[in-house]
Amino acid sequence: MIHLTDAPRVHQQAARLSQTGRQRGFLWSLRHNKLFLLMASPGVLLLLVFSYLPMIGIIIAFKDFRANLGIFDSPWVGFKNFEFLFRSPVLARITINTLLLNGLFIVTGLVASVGLALLLNEVRLKIAARAYQTVVFFPYFVSWVIVGYFSFALLNSDNGLVNQVLQRIGLSPVAWYSSPQYWPWILTLAYLWKSTGYGSVIYLAAMLGINQEYYEAAMLDGANKWQQIRYITLPHLVPVMTVLTLLAVGRIFFADFGLFYYVTRDNSLLYATTDVIDTYVYRALRVNADIGMAAAAGLYQSVVGFVLILASNWMVKKIDPDRALF
Repeated sequence: MIHLTDAPRVHQQAARLSQTGRQRGFLWSLRHNKLFLLMASPGVLLLLVFSYLPMIGIIIAFKDFRANLGIFDSPWVGFKNFEFLFRSPVLARITINTLLLNGLFIVTGLVASVGLALLLNEVRLKIAARAYQTVVFFPYFVSWVIVGYFSFALLNSDNGLVNQVLQRIGLSPVAWYSSPQYWPWILTLAYLWKSTGYGSVIYLAAMLGINQEYYEAAMLDGANKWQQIRYITLPHLVPVMTVLTLLAVGRIFFADFGLFYYVTRDNSLLYATTDVIDTYVYRALRVNADIGMAAAAGLYQSVVGFVLILASNWMVKKIDPDRALF
């Protein structure tokens, strides 16, 4: 029989046994999964070096950075670096452009990538399928600088190919580089041309993992190809689509600098619809060389993106908890 006076000693022994069990469980798990941990170590190390260690530089956003003094010895200025961005008269414009254009890219990119993956999945000849995949994947490796030259060759007012075609069919040429209203769609087309092939590979890989017995049963029931896509393929793609969309929402405040700078040729006549946070900060940094201000803008984008991805994940979890990212 255990007396009341022995209760503290019993609790201490139980706590020691519990701690020993956890340590043994951890050591057993470490030995049992050592090959998997070794395989994951390069990715973990890469994430640590390039994603977590650089977070020390966040303090630059709150300092008057001087290269000769370094990060830690530069004078502290608090939120002064954020004043440049938040007091800017164009803050509303660049914020709206960033959100609307990236939102347009997310929606159209999702539709185009899934649609292209569905088409590639229907190619039964392996040689043809590989050729098609190579062709649509190749633009992803083309620099935005090269894409900018292509765009200028197509759209310049003097001898651009698009204006020549318009004149041939009896329409008036368009001054593309002084007409900002057209550029959200031009940038969307450029983005889709470059990224759709890359995005379709992920969905195509997900399709290859679908059990073929579902399709065989559907064909026995008389389902046509569209019904198979609607009731089998797309439902299996929803988890992948949800995760990729949530990750894209987290980056919605970060514009693709090359797309907005090189394709538009940094034309001030187009700023009404093409100027985004990244290009605005770059021009300010080029003129003022204020690294603290650029760091403040980057921190602002990261914090807003973090809040957006939490909010989006919360909404998905409310609708369907199994489809949430975390």
